Amino acid sequence: MAGSNTRWVRTAVDYGAPIAFAVTFFGFGRDMLLATGVLVAASVLALVVGYLVERRIAPLPLIAGIFALVFGGLTLIFDDPSFVKMKLTFQNAAFAAALLGGVALGKNPLKLLLGDSLKMADAAWRTLTIRYGLYFVAVAIANEAVWRTQTDEIWVGFRIAVLPLAIAFSLAQVPFMMKHLQQPEDRDTAPEPPDPGV
Repeated sequence: MAGSNTRWVRTAVDYGAPIAFAVTFFGFGRDMLLATGVLVAASVLALVVGYLVERRIAPLPLIAGIFALVFGGLTLIFDDPSFVKMKLTFQNAAFAAALLGGVALGKNPLKLLLGDSLKMADAAWRTLTIRYGLYFVAVAIANEAVWRTQTDEIWVGFRIAVLPLAIAFSLAQVPFMMKHLQQPEDRDTAPEPPDPGV
């Protein structure tokens, strides 16, 4: 039961802030600045709750929270929604650069994050890392295309659509990870895929 509760908290930490942003935007007059203020507050709250429950802050939620605070803060300071819209681009570009840059340097950055929970050969880690890196590149490019050419309503809709897309992408990696797990006795239990930062 405790593990289940922790998982729900982790999900809330990962997805709560962008959902609160969208609910505020569509529910309170499509006010981008108000929604951004809620995003910043919800990001701080999510990190605090995550720390209180798990006694740690996972790297990806922490990085996503920092991006939300920085770009949300810039939006509020300069009264310019472009900053919060660019947040998803810069965040995913940073993840992609870290992952693909690590592979280019002969490293396995994803293995460093998850190596204790998943036992796979280095070649499998490299493939998984490249897949996630390319996913982040695709999201960054898509975000740039949408926010620069579409209305606020369409962009916020796209921003929320990224959440189930991230979940679907992660679940799509489970068969690959099951195939390459090095401990046969663990194959009856599907590994928990890494969660893309949102």
